[in-house]
Amino acid sequence: MIHETAEVYSDKIGENTDIWQFSVVLKEAVIGKHCNINCNVFIENDVIVGDYVTVKSGVQLWDGLRIEDNVFIGPNVTFTNDLIPKSKHYPERFLKTYIEEGASIGANSTIIAGNTIGKFALIGAGSVITKPIPPFSLWYGNPASHKGFITREGKILDLNLTDENGKKYSTQTGEPLLL
Repeated sequence: MIHETAEVYSDKIGENTDIWQFSVVLKEAVIGKHCNINCNVFIENDVIVGDYVTVKSGVQLWDGLRIEDNVFIGPNVTFTNDLIPKSKHYPERFLKTYIEEGASIGANSTIIAGNTIGKFALIGAGSVITKPIPPFSLWYGNPASHKGFITREGKILDLNLTDENGKKYSTQTGEPLLL
């Protein structure tokens, strides 16, 4: 479903993807299937969005952004793509920013260009991401700092890999798994 007020110039939109009112999708953008692009979203040309992605209202996806499957991007998340922006002076190419599978980015966070947010990582609302974020980790603050870990199922663990019930986890495989 593409809302009648949306301006969608790309023909690379997957099946069962919804694009809501007042959103703009430029010609070269690629959006996967079963996505939900909320109202007032702008998607530039050199952007790839995977399957089952949610982009909430007020987000701009700038050139160079790569979003894998099952990612959540909260309202008013800000992405950058140029570390030294100047009016009417454009870089030869924009930095690439990667949001890996299953990652979630909380409302009003800012993601500085050229970083990767790892698989299933959770970025708390209002955070400023200035460096790469490892998979299965929890970060928040300004600048964001490492506050814990998160399982694939969304269970929050402290820095000692312990959940709220005192159960211990291990990251030998890179993913927190119950001992």
